[in-house]
Amino acid sequence: MVLNSDGTRKPFRIQKPSTDRPAGRSAPAKPGLQARAAAAKILAAVVDRKLPLDGALDHEHGNPAYKALGESDRALVRAILNTTLRHLPRIDAAIASLLESPLPEGARALHHVLAIGAAQILYLDVPDHSAVDLAVEQANQDPRNRRFAKLVNAVLRRLGREKDEVLAEIGKVAPMPSWFLARLEKAYGRDAALAISQSQLEPAAIDLTVKSDADGWAKRLNGVVLPTGGVRLAAFDGGIPSLEGFDEGAWWVQDAAASIPARLFGDLSGKRAADLCAAPGGKTAQLILAGGAVTALDQSESRLRRLRSNLDRLGLTAETVAADLTTFKPPKGFDAILLDAPCSSTGTTRRHPDVLWTKGPEDIARLAVLQERLLRHALTLLTPGGMLVFSNCSLDPAEGEEVVARVLSDTGAIERVPISAGDWPGLEAAITPLGEFRTLPTMLKMPEGIASGLDGFYAGVLRRAG
Repeated sequence: MVLNSDGTRKPFRIQKPSTDRPAGRSAPAKPGLQARAAAAKILAAVVDRKLPLDGALDHEHGNPAYKALGESDRALVRAILNTTLRHLPRIDAAIASLLESPLPEGARALHHVLAIGAAQILYLDVPDHSAVDLAVEQANQDPRNRRFAKLVNAVLRRLGREKDEVLAEIGKVAPMPSWFLARLEKAYGRDAALAISQSQLEPAAIDLTVKSDADGWAKRLNGVVLPTGGVRLAAFDGGIPSLEGFDEGAWWVQDAAASIPARLFGDLSGKRAADLCAAPGGKTAQLILAGGAVTALDQSESRLRRLRSNLDRLGLTAETVAADLTTFKPPKGFDAILLDAPCSSTGTTRRHPDVLWTKGPEDIARLAVLQERLLRHALTLLTPGGMLVFSNCSLDPAEGEEVVARVLSDTGAIERVPISAGDWPGLEAAITPLGEFRTLPTMLKMPEGIASGLDGFYAGVLRRAG
């Protein structure tokens, strides 16, 4: 490590830009270069243009650079991007610690090349020399970055040499954008906010909701039964469709937290039930299995086609309606309504690490307004004595507790139905003093060999007076 006289790390000075390679010339493509270039392009799309990662990685409609790759390179791109996005604040801190001055104004393409390279060196099982060599080649082949090739080489080589020291230093940096960490701290306190931030680095669990016999399926699939009644799997080889029970529709993949809202209704035998933001259909399936005559509504016909396909595999049926919920007026009211409302999805960062980079405070405010509008209309669709569960996968109380509080404050004939912690052994900590569900990613500790945690979720139960 290069040190100053006082023992501190000596930062790398940005030298005069290199012009070693003549413009218009490039070396033959090196193995792995296209994958790194695709990763940098997609990182730019997510961080700079706020485009969702799932869309960029779609095999049919995704980023052209990604679609042009073979499957092994696609897997590498996914690993690089997920790792980079999860650790981006720390990666930025690592790069900054090696520079005497910030990167030039507008050098976003250069930043993404460095970030992709740093992620491989710090967090992935990629040889340092390969990560450095390919990053330098990326810089040389991009007219915007060619003149900084020597900088890329120097910074990443030094990062490899000083990896242990750098990791120790950046471990103090919260791996979450500061804007959202501040919101979590306000809602849950500093310690809880930091714990939530750290938890997003843990691998997401694979949870199944089973039609019946959770104990039996846990044994057959090498899993454990959860407090929600579902099954959590240990690590396994192969894809989900290869598992026993998939083809016959004995279960479906659904995070433990996402399975809670539909379970709050209990027995729905003989009742008309509605899932008002239904696709992809996991909660619809739960309502059907609870005995309800279910209407599944979604604004998107294409999403409803996916829902119907999922229900077909499970051997279940529901009435499906493509409509705008804000204007939806069924001929008869419903005894039970599940409104799992559109939200910022900030509770799902373990499996969707792009969320906090594509959303901002303005999105949370906008979505909270939409949620309140949907909730107020949905309550008009309840029969007297009917129950409504309002839920979403946001960690921000502005999209959960605060929405329900405003609606209850000025809506007559509607009351809160408190959830009893005694009815949810193992999840007592998720029940708030008002009797609402508030799961955090730090909850639900599992035995060794089984991933802990669950998505952040809110759920509250309301009832129309009879």
